[in-house]
Amino acid sequence: MLVIGQNDKGTVVGIRNARKLMEDIPNKVRDILGIMVDVNLCDEAGKETLEIIVEAYPYPGYKGEYFYRSGSTKQELKGAALHRFLLGKQGLHWDGVPLHNLSISDLDANALAYFRRHALKSQRLTPEIIDESDELLLDKLHLVEGKYLKRAVALLFHPDPERFFTGAYIKIGFFENNVDLRYQDEVHGDLFSQVNQTISILKAKYLKA
Repeated sequence: MLVIGQNDKGTVVGIRNARKLMEDIPNKVRDILGIMVDVNLCDEAGKETLEIIVEAYPYPGYKGEYFYRSGSTKQELKGAALHRFLLGKQGLHWDGVPLHNLSISDLDANALAYFRRHALKSQRLTPEIIDESDELLLDKLHLVEGKYLKRAVALLFHPDPERFFTGAYIKIGFFENNVDLRYQDEVHGDLFSQVNQTISILKAKYLKA
């Protein structure tokens, strides 16, 4: 709550044009900060003051821009940093965002079957859930948002997640020293395949006794 019309000691000194400010302040706050505030007119001993009540807002914008405090500086959030910030304010992570151009039919049946086998073997899921349709299984894994699948689904079960995210693969390199790269490998596909293939390649080619 912000109080206008008191001095630094808290003594009521009153303000001029209080009724006009009651109209101007909500409009200016809305236009500049993009939020709504309550402005209340108070009267104490014939002197008028204003109370501006500001609820907590998740998106602290200023004229369409977003900032955060770093030390004694004010830094503007842009690009990926702004995207992460807004997702975090919604309680979301990058892989929990809905992906509008992905459907069940695009997914790799082998990746889904692999997941079912290992989820059953590890007892992370019950046989009843394992036997559900792909749609219901993904929903119970909280990988569906409304009518859309989340980004995690593309990474886990799509045969080519790089179609959606260009960096969604693993690159391994063997260096003789800090500079000289002797050889390298790239591992593509769904995340289950990438993990398994990467471990196999490391054991067969990179890890030496």
